[in-house]
Amino acid sequence: MDALMANYASGSDDDDDDDEPATVADGASGPPQEASALLPPPPLDLLQSPNFVDYSTIPQGSRIRSFPHVEGNYALHVYIPVVIPFNARKHLTLVMRRVASLVPDLYAVDADYALSELCKDEQKLEKVLLGREFHVSLGRTVGIQVHQIDSLVAMLRQKFQSQQRYWMDLNKWEHFVNDDSTRSFLSLEVTRTGLPEISKQIHMVDEVYRLHGLPEFYKNPRPHISLAWALGDVSSKLKQATKEIEKFENSINLSKNYNLRCNFSRILCKVGKKVYDICKIGD
Repeated sequence: MDALMANYASGSDDDDDDDEPATVADGASGPPQEASALLPPPPLDLLQSPNFVDYSTIPQGSRIRSFPHVEGNYALHVYIPVVIPFNARKHLTLVMRRVASLVPDLYAVDADYALSELCKDEQKLEKVLLGREFHVSLGRTVGIQVHQIDSLVAMLRQKFQSQQRYWMDLNKWEHFVNDDSTRSFLSLEVTRTGLPEISKQIHMVDEVYRLHGLPEFYKNPRPHISLAWALGDVSSKLKQATKEIEKFENSINLSKNYNLRCNFSRILCKVGKKVYDICKIGD
């Protein structure tokens, strides 16, 4: 089964306010304070933007590394970035709420917040899960050494310098389990439009991997994006959930007003926390 290994990346920019309040010199007398200066500060919610999401109230899941950390090695991931079209998000909101009731231990991919909690607030579900960038993997996530980075990125750029734009349809709900059965995924698979093009791109990445002594992709690749994950092998639950999703979509005659179709325009390569542009097709 296809393994989708999530990348860890975090950062914060906490700026400390070092400005000290003004003081009056000893012995100096100043005018009495105005009454307005003694009023309490406004409520915090008045200082927050209308789109503010309080992440501290959402439970997070803990993941197990897919391969051991080795000093001097960096995680490599080559992928197509995917953003879910706005017109598909309302439908996916309904689907994810239904899935959360069937499989309560799911978490949002990469964000790692509990899906059941996100589904309680449409704004949180939209912002944390559906409004983020997903990816279609073109190669295994593996560890590489620092001296391989420049060569690998250069070869990938050369391979993909003549790519053209194409459409991909994420048309089938599917479940996957990673190689060591530590995590299961609920995914949307590409089975028709876009599959030949993505399969060819996977083959091109394999050629570069092979030259660097890296393991190639799976023999029968199944391109997909993953939206949620659970600890361990929960194939039976997710298989039943995908059947329920299909019944739900058929019951609301989805085909007339819903199509999760995305435009290929870019390939990225992430090495550690650094992201390299491999190819980018202009508008």
